[in-house]
Order: sequence, then C-alpha cells, then structure tokens
Amino acid sequence: MDGMQMMDDSEHDYMAQEEDWDRTGLLDPAWERQQKKTFTAWCNSHLRKAGTQVEDICEDFRNGLKLMLLLEVISGEHLSRPERGKMRFHKIANVNKALEFINEKGVKLVSIGAEEIVDGNLKMTLGMIWTIILRFAIQDISVEESSAKEGLLLWCQRKTAPYKNVNVQNFHTSWKDGLAFCALIHRHRPELIDYDKLRKDDPLTNLQTAFEVAEKYLDIPQMLDAQELVDLPYPDEKSVMTYVSCFYHAFADQKPAETAANRIVKALKVNQDNERLMDEYERLASDLLEWINNKKPWLEDRTTDNTMDGVQKQLDNFRDYRRHQKPPKAEDKGHLEAAYNTLQTKLRLSNRPAFCPQNGILVQDVQNAWNGLEEAEKGYEEWLLSEMRRLERLDHLAKKFYHKAKIHEAWTAGKVDMLEDDDYKSCSLQELKALKKKHEAFESDLAAHQDRVEQIVQIAQELYELEHHDSMKIRDRCDNICSEWSCLGDATQKRRFNLENMEQILESIEQQHLEFAKRAAPFNNWMDGAMEDLEDMFIVHTIKEIKDLITAHDSFKQTLPDARQEKDGILSILANIKKVQEQYNLPDDVMINAYSSINAEELEGKWTRVCELVPQRDQSLQGELSKQQNHDRLRSQFAVLANELGPWIKDKTQEIATVAMDLSGTLEHVVNQLKEFQHRMDAYKPKMDELEGYNQAMQEALVFDNHLTAYTMEHLRVGWEHLKTTVALTINEVENQILMRDAKGLTKDQMNEYRNSFQHFDRDDNGSISADNFRGVLITQGLYNVATDTQQGEAEFQRIMSMVDPAGTGTVTFQSFIDFMTRENTDTDTAEQIVESFRVLAGDKAFITPDELHRELPPDQADYCISRMAPYNGPDAPEHALDYASFSSALYGESDL
Repeated sequence: MDGMQMMDDSEHDYMAQEEDWDRTGLLDPAWERQQKKTFTAWCNSHLRKAGTQVEDICEDFRNGLKLMLLLEVISGEHLSRPERGKMRFHKIANVNKALEFINEKGVKLVSIGAEEIVDGNLKMTLGMIWTIILRFAIQDISVEESSAKEGLLLWCQRKTAPYKNVNVQNFHTSWKDGLAFCALIHRHRPELIDYDKLRKDDPLTNLQTAFEVAEKYLDIPQMLDAQELVDLPYPDEKSVMTYVSCFYHAFADQKPAETAANRIVKALKVNQDNERLMDEYERLASDLLEWINNKKPWLEDRTTDNTMDGVQKQLDNFRDYRRHQKPPKAEDKGHLEAAYNTLQTKLRLSNRPAFCPQNGILVQDVQNAWNGLEEAEKGYEEWLLSEMRRLERLDHLAKKFYHKAKIHEAWTAGKVDMLEDDDYKSCSLQELKALKKKHEAFESDLAAHQDRVEQIVQIAQELYELEHHDSMKIRDRCDNICSEWSCLGDATQKRRFNLENMEQILESIEQQHLEFAKRAAPFNNWMDGAMEDLEDMFIVHTIKEIKDLITAHDSFKQTLPDARQEKDGILSILANIKKVQEQYNLPDDVMINAYSSINAEELEGKWTRVCELVPQRDQSLQGELSKQQNHDRLRSQFAVLANELGPWIKDKTQEIATVAMDLSGTLEHVVNQLKEFQHRMDAYKPKMDELEGYNQAMQEALVFDNHLTAYTMEHLRVGWEHLKTTVALTINEVENQILMRDAKGLTKDQMNEYRNSFQHFDRDDNGSISADNFRGVLITQGLYNVATDTQQGEAEFQRIMSMVDPAGTGTVTFQSFIDFMTRENTDTDTAEQIVESFRVLAGDKAFITPDELHRELPPDQADYCISRMAPYNGPDAPEHALDYASFSSALYGESDL
C-alpha cells in the first residue's frame, strides 16, 4: 500500500511539473509546427476508432464536440451530454465539460480556459492536447522504479541497449539519426527491418524506413516529418515523446514461448560444457605466457663479464634451454591452439558468440608472445656468437700489445740515462767524434722504432674502444710508453745539440768502424723485426689463409742464406779490425767502436735466436693447418646430414596437405594417416639430435660458416618445428570436421562434395581459396545471388565474406567453407527465446523465484540457475527474487559465467 502511494505521489509531482508546459519553446515556429502535426496525428489515431478525424486541431476542437469524443475514446468513459447549439456559449460549455473531465482525472490545468480553446488559440490548444497525452499515454508507463517520462526513457534504453550506434539519453537529439526507432521495431519485430544494413550516416533513410514500417505493420500513424527531424538541431521533445509512447503501447503485449523448460535445460548444459573448455584454455594460456615472460628478459639480457669463459657458460645455458626447456613448451602451445579451435567450433555449433579471452590471453596474444620469444632467442644466439668472435679478437690484440710493449720497453730500457750522460765532456777529440757518430746511429735506430710505438698506440686505442676487460691497465701502460718515448726524443735532440757544439774538436774515426755501424744497425733491426714476426700471433679461419701464411714463411726462409752471408760480412769487419790491431800493436781502445753499440756477440745471439724461431714457426703453422682441416671435416659431417634432412622436411610438409585433402577414405582414416606420420617423424628425431651435436661441435671449434650446405641449424629447427606443428594442427582441423559432420548429420558424400568444390577452386593447393574463387563456388552451388553485375549481389557477397573471413584476409579456409555451407541446417536458440521461456515459468513476472525453478527444471539445472542469477531489485519484488533477463543475456553475450 505504501509503495502504491509513493508511486501516485511521484506521478502527481511529474504531472504538476508538466502542467506548466514550456510556453517559451512554443514560440519557435519549427517546434510549434512539429507539435501541431504530431498532436493532430495522435488525436486522429484515437478518433478514427469513432469513425472521425480532425484536420486542424485549432478549428475542429473549437466547438468542443470532437474534444469530448476524443476523451471518451481514450478513457473508455462517457461524458455528460454535449450542447448541440452553435452559439459561442454552447461551444464554451462543451469545452468546459471536457476540461472538467480532465481535471477529475487528477490533472490540474494552468492558464488554459475554455474561451481560449473556442477562440482557436494555438498555444493553449497545443498545451491542452499535451496535457491529455501526458495523462492518458505517458503517465501510466512504469518500468522498474521509474514511471511516466523517466519510465518511457528507461524502456527505450533497455530495448535498444544491444544495438550498435544507439545511445538513447533524451527525447530529442538521440532520435535524429533514426537508428533508435529502427532498433525498437527490430527488437520486437526483427522480420520487419534488416538492422545490419542501416547506416548511421544516412539518417533520412533510417527515419523514413521506421515511419513507413510502423504505419504499415504496427498501425502507428506517421506523426513526425523525417526531413524536419533531420534538419532541426534540437527536435521538439514533446512531439518525439508522443510518437515514442505509441511504440511502447504497441509492443506492450509479449508472446508466450513454448517448451520453455526444455530450451533452458539445453542452453544451460551447452553453456556449462563451454565454460569447462574456457577454463582449460585460460589455464594453459596463462601458464605458457608466464613461462614466456620469465624467459624473455633472460634472452634480452646483453651483459657479460667480457671474458671468453663467461660467454661460453652463457652459450652452454642457452643450448640447454633450446634443447630441453623449449620443446615441451612448444608442445603446450600446440595443445592450446587445438583446445581453442575445438572450443570455437562448439560455440559456433551452439550459436554462442565466439570465445574472446580476457586479460591479454588471446590466441594471437600467445602467438605474438611466442614470436617475440623466438625473435629474442634468435637475437640472443647471434649476440653470443658475435660476442665470442669479438672477445677472441680482443684477446689476440691484447697478446699482441703485450708482446710489442715488452720488446719496446726492453729496447728503451736505459736509453734516457745513456742520452743524459755527460761522458762527452771528458773525452778526447777522437772519442768525442766517435760519440757523435754513435748518436747518429742511435737516431737512425730511434726512427726505426717509431713504427712500433705507433702500432702499440693503435692497438691500445682499439682495445679501449672495444671495452677489453683489461683496457684501463693497457691504456696506462701505453701512456707510460708514450711519455717515455717523448722524453727519449727530447733527450736525443738535446744530446745532438751538445755533441754538435763540440764538433770542431772532433775528427774522423776509422772507416771500418763506420762501415760496421752502418751495416750492423740495419741488419740488427732486420733481425729484431724477423724475431718479432716469427713470434707474432696469428688467427685464421680457412685453410687458404693458413696456406698463405705458410707460403709467406717459406719465402722468408729462402732469404736466410743471403742474411747469413750479410752477417758473416759484418763480423768479418771486426775480424779485420782485430787483425790490424795485432798487426800494428794498437791499444785496446782501438777495438772500441765509437759509432755503434752493437757487438759480435749480440749479432750472433740474435742470429741464433732467429734460427731457433724458424722451426718453431713451422710447427705452429702446421698445427694450425691441421686445425683448419679438422674444421672442414666438421663442416662436411654437418652438411651431409643437413642436406638429407632439409629436403625430407620440405617433402613431408607438402605430403601433409595432400593427405588432408584426400577424398578416397573417411575423415577418421585421414586422422589415422596423420598420426602414423607423427610416428614416422619420431624415427627422424635421432638424426636431428645428431645434427645438433655436429652443430655444437662446430660452434665449440668456433666454426661459424659452412660453404658445403645452404641449410643452417636454425633453418632446420624452424622447418622441423613447423612440420611438427602443421601435423598437429591438421589433425585438430580434421577432428573438428568430424565433430561438425557428426553434429550436423553430414554424410561422407556431402563432405566429399564440399571438399571437391573447395579443391576445384583451390588453385595453389595451399588449403585456402581467394574471394573471387569463393564467389565462383557460391555461383556454382546456386545458393546465393552474388553476381558482380548487380549492387544487391555484391552486397550479399560482402555479407557472406564477413561471416567466413572475419579477419579480412581476403581468403577462405576449408574449415570456414564447411562451417558456412552447413550453417543453414543448425537448430539454435536465441537470448530472447530463453528470456521468454523464463517469463512463462515465472507466470509473466519480471522475476522468478527459486521454488519456481525447482518446480519446473531438473534439480541440477535449477541449482545452476540459482547460483548464477543476480537478485532482482524491481518494485514489489519478494525476498529471494531472481533476475532471469540479465542471466539469459549473459548466456549469449559477454559473461563471467
């Protein structure tokens, strides 16, 4: 009782607000014209029941007779007998009777008198008609806890909610494009309007379509002008509300549904099975994505300790991941895709919307993550191998630096002290001249060492730029060498200056000492260079490179006889000097060579060292030659097996497509053939493992190229995984065809007919046909008018393509082809049918109780509904009332079920 009183109070408040109608708005001529047309059509929709109508509401209602008749028709009650006279007071009396009747219905008229109606005042007449419309067409509308205008707006929002491009928020601008009117008609009478063909950018056509259909099939006269509604930026709210209320009353009665309980049981069982498959998919996808997300940062890490051992350890870890950790996850991915395809097939067969996983676990999300993992994996391997090559070169450069630095430091040791010695101040003229010549020879030697210093600086700079782990220590040592070299140059220039100042007191020295110095210095430098070259490190990657070094070394050995002759010639100079000393009994000082610090022992020692280094160099080169020959053996082993497996994988991939489209046997026979093929693949797995071993041996030997084969381990891995995945997906596809065949009762001949049609137009034998070829299939089947020479045929073809190719790839797979060709035979339910079924069980109430569910449905299905239905919060709802409408919509739409 209290609830009804509250509703009456709310309606009274609303009527009190609407009684003071918007007089200012009526001053707009467009609104006034629109209201006049709409109100006239509304009045005639009721007056025609009494066999009459009005042409002009201002004129035809002036005598009050048709006004009283209108009130009798819409109220179903009789008013007092009208005055039949034609005098003004007769007309006023009749209009007053009508106004008094309106007032008796609880409507308070403000500023509207009988005289104004009799005088044909348009504004007052429109206000009166609007008051009548509110009282008898809108006031009694009630939806949930809303009534009158708010109730009508809520009804429109609920009915149009599922439709795209429709958002009803008011009774003016929300209706301008016509889609809201079409949506109301389609929701209740879907056979009258093809909503999917409507366009938001063509409001005039939408409005005309809705108005014509409403007048022809729903007995709702055209109360609005389509062109005027499009042109007005702000249509008249009262006119639109009046017209929309006619739709509400036209659709107020609902048809009872049949076999409600059976339909609900069937729909719920299908939904429960699909939910279990959804849960399984989400678990597999989440686990796989979590594993990928854990591995990808490791594969994207590009940090090392800059040592060969550290990088080798990273490479070993990567091989373990590639061979033992990744393959099981690849199988999980195949299982995931197969489960997804099976679920989508079942959803299509039960007319459920396609399963769209949430939280980034779509099949494409998993594939994108897997592609990202493989991209990171490829980049990581390439980086590791390039890092090993870089570190190998760095180690070589570092050893070369230390070797040259050691030779240079040995040569410069004591040189600065020697140059800074003041010995020339106490020497005789002969001795002083000797010191000057000796210094000239030293300067020649100094210039010869300049190249070595430049090489040392260049190597140190390269090591620093390449971030060698010991680069700072090397740079410091290089700086010390450069600093010492600079000091050595300054000291050399200073000593030359001092010697030249005393050159006037110097005389020449023996020619033989000078000749010795001139010949010994370059020969000594030649031996230093030869020893440096013989001890120099080398790195090669091919047999040709090592053979070139052997050839160069053989050429060097051919110069040794000439070098021995030169050495003997230089030493013979000292022998001659000794002979002269003994012959002429000269002092021992005569044997001191003032022009050179080189002596016979030093020359002999270096020559002996050169002779020792030559066979050592031979041994090193021969060892490297054997190493490169072993590398070629590894390349050959890998190439033989790779050249066998590569074509086999390619042939078997093509063979799978032939087996999948074979028409000679049953689908079960095709599945057995494919599974047998999986067993044959297992027999080849040891060869892949053997090839992995060869590849690992090549990488451990730092062999990174192979001219004997075009196949790489990466290519073969990808081909093998692709073949394995193709077999699994093909098995899944054929099994889904079996599921579809059994679900739709297709015979073998029907399946073969579909497959023959598909193969005929599959020109490339790649398991799909182009859009043009698909059009040819439809034309040959004679099922659809999809000819290109008519606009209707093209539109029909595009509609069909949107069903079989939702991704817009321009091709049609065999699975989509079979699904489309058999779709017409599917017996499915809709959300509206389920709602109506529940309404029948609920006794035409907007809610249902647990007792009613237990009474009409099996116990397990009733418990399922009770656990999933939301509480119903509508007016007058008893305790434990359940909302079956939202539950039914969730079964066929997006849901958390």
